[in-house]
Order: sequence, then C-alpha cells, then structure tokens
Amino acid sequence: MFLARVRTRAAADQLGVLLTYSSRQGRNLLCAFSAANQQRYAGDHTTTGDGTTGDQIKSVAMMSLEKKALKLEEQVQDLKERNRITMADSENVRKRTQKYVMDAKLFGIQSFCRDLVELADLVEDAVAQAAKDGLNDMTEVLSQVDGKLQSIFTKHGLEKMNPMGSTFDPYEHEVVCHVPAEGRTLGTVAMIKQDGYKLHGRTIRHAHVGLAVESPE
Repeated sequence: MFLARVRTRAAADQLGVLLTYSSRQGRNLLCAFSAANQQRYAGDHTTTGDGTTGDQIKSVAMMSLEKKALKLEEQVQDLKERNRITMADSENVRKRTQKYVMDAKLFGIQSFCRDLVELADLVEDAVAQAAKDGLNDMTEVLSQVDGKLQSIFTKHGLEKMNPMGSTFDPYEHEVVCHVPAEGRTLGTVAMIKQDGYKLHGRTIRHAHVGLAVESPE
C-alpha cells in the first residue's frame, strides 16, 4: 500500500514537470510567433539585433539587385554585339562564296577561250592573205567565217579589244615595240601586233602593241 502511494506520488510529480515544461515551450513558441508577426507587419521600421533597420536592409538588397541588373545588361549588350559581328561575318562569307560561284560560271571557259582566239588569229591572217593574193572568193568565205566567229565570241562575253589610239594600260596591253609618234599623243597605242581579248571584262590575253614615242632626231 505504501509502495503504491509512493509510485503514484512519483508519477504525479513527473506529470507536473512535463506539464510545466510544455507550458514553457508553448509560451516560448507563442512569443516567437508574436515577434515574427510584429516584425512582419512592422515592415521597414523593424530593427534587427545589430541595430540595422529594415530600410537599410532594403537599400542594400536594392543595390545588390541593381548591380546584378547592370551586369546582366552588360552581358546582353556584349552578346548582341557578338551576334552582330557574327552575322556580318556570315554575310560577308556568303557574298564572297556567291561571287566565287559566279566567277566560276563566267570564267570556267577562260582556258578554252585562250585557245579559241588563236583560231581567230589564223582566220584573220587568212583573210588578209587572200585579199593580198586577189582571191576574192576565198576572202569572202573567210570573212564570213571570221564574222560568225566574232559573233559567237560576243554571245559568250568574249570580245576583242580595240586599243588603237588609247593610253597604254599595263593591265590590257603589252608593249612589243616603239613607234615614232608622228603627230600621235606620246604614250598612246600606235600599232597593234596582236589583238587582245577580254572575257566578261577580264583580260585573258593582252594586246601586243607598239607605243608612240618621240621621233629620233
């Protein structure tokens, strides 16, 4: 009986301790919750334990966000500039490639044309020789051949130069002799030894010319 009362008393004491502890914990949680609510509703006027106000915290946060925003803006501008340069380079490459393709189409027959103009030289020489020998029929035939050949040249962008009297141009002419000016302008073409040809405006064979110079005394 005595032991039962002792055990009952001990159990009651333990229960009281637990109730006291629970009550203290509840008050602590309530205080914490109340403080949190006060800080939440106090807004910018809240003061932390180190004396920093909510306004100061907000100012620091805004400054940090502004710095990040500026950094991001710089990165965006840098990416835009890089993209612009890349697009410009790509466009230049595209145009150069397109030009190479066009040149390949236009000048792919350049070597063939060089050989073909030698045939034109032979025809012209034959026309001149036939006229000299009085072979009128032959002259007429060869003239027709030469005319047809030149028309084919023109159709495909191959044209004969006519530099007589023009100023010497090293990109189109090759000086093979000098001719006394005799009233001509010095430095101009006074004689054509061999015709020059251009393919779509590009010189594929220089004209062999005689250049007008001062007459020797």
